[in-house]
Amino acid sequence: MFEVEGLLSLVALVLLLGVKGYAFVNSVCWPAEAFTEADKLTKASWMAILGLGLAVQLPILSGPMVSMMNIAATVAALVYVVDVRPAVAAVSRSR
Repeated sequence: MFEVEGLLSLVALVLLLGVKGYAFVNSVCWPAEAFTEADKLTKASWMAILGLGLAVQLPILSGPMVSMMNIAATVAALVYVVDVRPAVAAVSRSR
């Protein structure tokens, strides 16, 4: 039973790492002006938030306080993917 739970935890860890990695790499690819034109935080702010979130995900930093930070970082990455990325892409395409 605990083997299945451990496997599911590992799969969730890898998926969340993938989402955070995708969000960070994607934020690097867009021009800085697109973020401000889309009325979102600056590119540097998103890169800092997503980069720290990616660092928190690493197992080396795991601990009781990091778990809450990990949840916040996951929410930030999901907000970027669902809200910021489409807005920045729409602004960039309209140029």
